[in-house]
Amino acid sequence: MTTAPDKRTATAFDRSWLNLPKGSVYTLDQVLDWMNPLQPQDFQGKSVLEMGCGNGSQMVHVASWNPRLLQGIDLGDSVQAAIDNLERSGFDGWLVDQADLTTYQSEDGFDVVYCIGVLHHLRSPGDGFRAVIRNVKPGGRFHCWVYAKEGNLMVRLLVEPLRRGLSKAPWWFTKYVVATPLAIPVFVYARSLKALRRWFPLLTKLPLSTYFLWIAEREVGFFRHVIFDQLVAPTTHYITRAQIEEWLGSVDELDRSSAYIIQRNGNSWKFGGGVL
Repeated sequence: MTTAPDKRTATAFDRSWLNLPKGSVYTLDQVLDWMNPLQPQDFQGKSVLEMGCGNGSQMVHVASWNPRLLQGIDLGDSVQAAIDNLERSGFDGWLVDQADLTTYQSEDGFDVVYCIGVLHHLRSPGDGFRAVIRNVKPGGRFHCWVYAKEGNLMVRLLVEPLRRGLSKAPWWFTKYVVATPLAIPVFVYARSLKALRRWFPLLTKLPLSTYFLWIAEREVGFFRHVIFDQLVAPTTHYITRAQIEEWLGSVDELDRSSAYIIQRNGNSWKFGGGVL
């Protein structure tokens, strides 16, 4: 029996997704922000696939946009949490499978395929991107979100050395001994930045200020979730705009007029387009 190259990463994230309260860890506004420029009407009546669904936190919101079919796949055991959350959603047209997204091949393809926060954790992000394209039917569209290399210098210098060590530690140690106490000063910093920016506009020039202003809307528990996710991952890549341009350029069936690359919060990329 062979093991998928990304199984260790999936297992690490299980420790996050399987130890959360029921329901979505994300707000509707967060999901709308990740999906933009796609809007809820782009999902209505469509077949939709989420590649790397975790505990279904995004699927729960997408289900409210009335897709015809909503399917999620994930390599980890977190699919059990996704199933629980979708069963509670009140939406019937869903399916969750445990599968390796890099090799996944649907029978007929989907109208909309999205992959949020997953490609950069794969052993081969390019294989993941090609799988996204492979599962879009002609006339459909895709949308992805990844960590950027641009704008993440502080994270790469300060967080990456911690991640490389802590990703090998017991998950409970990383979550409760490291992420929990770290969440408090990061939360205070983000809230302070939000409160003081009106009087001190130069604060918005600080590294990652746009990101911290975005996350400042959330409670301290969400900060712990984000920090834990950063530190628990065995594999993390920071993707350049040039790499995304290369990926998009390799797709012969891409509708070039629909393609987009959008920087988000100064430290990540959203990109996608239509398939002919």
